[in-house]
Amino acid sequence: MKIRQDAWTEENDLLLAETVLKHVREGSTQLNAFEEVGDHLNRTSAACGFRWNAVVRHDYEKALQLAKKQRKQRQRVLGQSQPVKKTLLYTPPTPSLEEFAEAMPITMEDIPVQSKRNPVINTIATKVSMDQVISFLQTLKHGNTSTTALQSENERLKIEKNEILHKNEELKKKISQLEQSSENIQEDYETLMKIMNRARKLVLFDEEEDRPATKFKMDRNGNLEKLAE
Repeated sequence: MKIRQDAWTEENDLLLAETVLKHVREGSTQLNAFEEVGDHLNRTSAACGFRWNAVVRHDYEKALQLAKKQRKQRQRVLGQSQPVKKTLLYTPPTPSLEEFAEAMPITMEDIPVQSKRNPVINTIATKVSMDQVISFLQTLKHGNTSTTALQSENERLKIEKNEILHKNEELKKKISQLEQSSENIQEDYETLMKIMNRARKLVLFDEEEDRPATKFKMDRNGNLEKLAE
């Protein structure tokens, strides 16, 4: 049974990141990577998955995207034009009957009388209690429940990501429309200013035409003088 209460170290996070990237790059699953790291660090796969999604992944997002690209390139090299079923790189070790018995020592009094005739139970009767067996099975069930919860959380995050991407595209379209509208307004303003300048020039020209011409006459001394209008 894996029970850890100590904090994660930088080495633990690095091991988690490297293992996840390796599994993704070689076509395995992240859950399989969590299992491998959990066995190395004596932690549950659910704890490893939570640590990856909550803390470590933020620092390795670009590396994760690169690993996914490398996986696709690897599939193309192998001639796999269609996505194939992911291959698990790591198989969690299954404890033997003896190891299971040694982890849960008890006495014969804890075994029901009718079960003592079973040869398999008799081999571990002095070591295993029914309560401990139930506790062990409940732990396995809890691990499966945690895995299911992680999968559900992953699906929820994917849906949120798609919604954010969709909103982002809509905002880009609105920005493009505003930029186009701004350009149209600028063009209309420049056109209006040209029209106003032309109208101003026409008004000035009309005023000059309406103004009477100045008349002059020559006096006896040969000088020009302006006549009164």
